[in-house]
Amino acid sequence: MSIEIKTATVEPIRQTFSHIRRRFGDKPASRYQEASFDIEAATNFHYRPLWQPDKLLNDPTRTAVRMADWYAVSDPRQYYYGTYVQARARMQENAEHSFAFCEKRELLANLPAPLRASIARLLLPLRHAELGANMNNSGIAADAFGTSVTQMHMFHAMDRLAIAQYLSRIGLLLEEDGLALLADAKQRWLDDPAWQGLRRYVEDTLVVRDWFELSLAQNLVSDGLLYPLLFERFDDQLAAAGAAPVSMLTEFMRLWFGESQRMVDALVKTASAASPDNQRLIDGWVSHWRSRALEALRPLADLGPGREALDAVDSAFGARLAKLGLTGARA
Repeated sequence: MSIEIKTATVEPIRQTFSHIRRRFGDKPASRYQEASFDIEAATNFHYRPLWQPDKLLNDPTRTAVRMADWYAVSDPRQYYYGTYVQARARMQENAEHSFAFCEKRELLANLPAPLRASIARLLLPLRHAELGANMNNSGIAADAFGTSVTQMHMFHAMDRLAIAQYLSRIGLLLEEDGLALLADAKQRWLDDPAWQGLRRYVEDTLVVRDWFELSLAQNLVSDGLLYPLLFERFDDQLAAAGAAPVSMLTEFMRLWFGESQRMVDALVKTASAASPDNQRLIDGWVSHWRSRALEALRPLADLGPGREALDAVDSAFGARLAKLGLTGARA
């Protein structure tokens, strides 16, 4: 008796969900596509929001930027919840190793007092700016249209909360009474003249109603100038002075900035290229907030890497804007 084994192939009736099929065709879709496109409800609402009765719950008119299809914006990192969590778990694991290494050997506490004072003066107050960035991106996620846009800003918001916590932990490692350092950092944020420009910038962005302008002010302009200045130029200055362990603890910020700006650039470039009106509007916003950000950062540059470093950062930022099709001329 012989047994013959045969295989049978069952062809699926369709390859993906209906809403994905309508957009991309009847073919196997990626997880990112399934989790990011045409998910946000756009019809059949039972009521308008009581706090904003002139709008729908998900309303594309909450920004002056106009797009025929907001789902034209996609995240080049292909982050949906699963891939985002996996990527951040790897980054967090590396950061935790660095913090444990520095804490066990008291590498920050053993730095010379002037270096510890410089770190406390220029890095610790940033935790308050990061919490402002968390609030801003949470607001963008609430007001923006299209899941591919809202989810990447929500991920951005959670990243800013993590960065604020890492900055706080740096303060706790600087000396035995790290809590007093964090309290001093709060007072610097509130009272130190050098920080009042950035504090005003953050507080002014908190009341920007157009979510796209807010994303430009926070994620493109402020981050695009502040991060290279304080997490790259100032870090180089600290390393040259003998505070290289700080670089281990701020590596998360540098890696995150390099990765996250790909998402920001994709958003800006896509919206700007959609129409000449969008480009003019976006260019005007960038010009306004770029001037504001440079004014706010000059006193901090004077305390740390210097005006020449800020000028170099601004020049590199101008080159980045040019690649996005913007001039961003300072107002």
